[in-house]
Amino acid sequence: MLVLGIDVSTTATKAVLIDEHGAVVGIGVAEYGYEVPQPGWSEQDPQLWWTGGQAAIRGALSAAGVDATAVAAVGLTGQMHGAVLLDAADRVVRPAILWNDQRTTRECQLIRDAVGAQRLIEITGNDALTGFTAPKLVWVRDHEPDAWAATKHVLLPKDYLRLCLTGEHAMDKADGSGTILFDLAARDWSPEVLDALRIARDLMPPTFEGPVVAGAVSTAAAAATGLVAGTPVVAGGGDQAANAVGVGAVAPGVVALSLGTSGVVFASTTEPLHEEHGRVHAFCHAVPGRWHMMSVMLSAAGSLRWFRDALAPGVDFGELVAPAVDVTAAGGGLFFLPYLTGERSPHPDPDARGAFVGLDVTHDRRHMTRAVLEGVAFGLRDGLELMVDAGMPRPSQIRASGGGVASPLWRQILADTLQAEIALPSTTEGAAFGAALLGAVGAGWYSSVDDACRALVSAQPAAEPGPAAAEYAQHYMDYVKLYPALAPWFHRRAG
Repeated sequence: MLVLGIDVSTTATKAVLIDEHGAVVGIGVAEYGYEVPQPGWSEQDPQLWWTGGQAAIRGALSAAGVDATAVAAVGLTGQMHGAVLLDAADRVVRPAILWNDQRTTRECQLIRDAVGAQRLIEITGNDALTGFTAPKLVWVRDHEPDAWAATKHVLLPKDYLRLCLTGEHAMDKADGSGTILFDLAARDWSPEVLDALRIARDLMPPTFEGPVVAGAVSTAAAAATGLVAGTPVVAGGGDQAANAVGVGAVAPGVVALSLGTSGVVFASTTEPLHEEHGRVHAFCHAVPGRWHMMSVMLSAAGSLRWFRDALAPGVDFGELVAPAVDVTAAGGGLFFLPYLTGERSPHPDPDARGAFVGLDVTHDRRHMTRAVLEGVAFGLRDGLELMVDAGMPRPSQIRASGGGVASPLWRQILADTLQAEIALPSTTEGAAFGAALLGAVGAGWYSSVDDACRALVSAQPAAEPGPAAAEYAQHYMDYVKLYPALAPWFHRRAG
């Protein structure tokens, strides 16, 4: 038997089939684009997800060479925080507004004013930020009243694919909490927040725990995808929660780190903890009865790519990084601030900018390369320290994924800076693999997500804190002084 995990991302839908041993036996991918109708806006036609989903599912089945009768269950994941608006006949009212849309700065302040800034954090675990769903709904309510009047259902991107697969309006609790319309502790919609924002409760779908069956493949969807009608579809989870399941970061003490273009530190908790100022996110986990805290930095491996493209175009990343091995920690007092596109955690500041600090004539490209690697590690530690201060246990192991962890030097810098063992998960399929594991629990293969992860996920230690850890601890104390010192200039420049 097999389970299928489907990941609806911003640029592609991926379908991954795994067997009872956790081996990936088939992958299908369908790519697409998104629209930028105005600077700072980001929209997408939901039909792309359904068309992409059909192609990806058929591609995975074909790659595996199996009949769809072997698929025991389907799990869903995808990009978080989007706003999908449907009318009474489930027709799309307007293009979906995506997670990276920045039009809602004013609406974020309206939300703080309506709910109360501190009360919002107490209820939802989060401040109002432009990436979240609630500000997008307020924007449509205030700027497109006809579209708002026509709206009868609100979904998130992966849940639109669920609707197409099953005919059901449903959402998982992890993704639902990312709308900031959730009562974090209650794990469901907050009447107080909905009322304050004048969003009717009946617009929002019922919510389910990640591995709970929330529908079944319909006859029409079976004909479109090649799946068998009646195949269970579990609730799933947002991409970060599903990725954490996929790497086995489901219990306190094991943290997931994603080092891609952006950088995410994800930590499970057994209670609804939140940072008092909302500087890191607090959401429900895809694991029943668990929550998580998450810090997001916008330019992680993206910082190294910028540095390579700007100062060493065409150079292979391995060739770029290799000479930096001979540079000592924070060599020559050189620091890099990785705020190339603003920042989200711990500084929710779209005007923050990157900087090299401490340059002198003794520095060359080796020192600058190492400073970039260290600056990203220091930025990730910023978020980790906020989580620990909020009550999260300091991790003993961090399971790292993403292109950045291919570098042994970067892995060692992360271990020294974050003061934890860095381990590499047994799979690189991330969120789609995690969605499949949730499907495996829903299919009855395992009694819990913990059991599924113990059976099907492993991680190989790749770096542990070494002699440089104490030195990095001191350098980090210097690093944290730089943003407060430079922030006034960032804001004058932006103004």
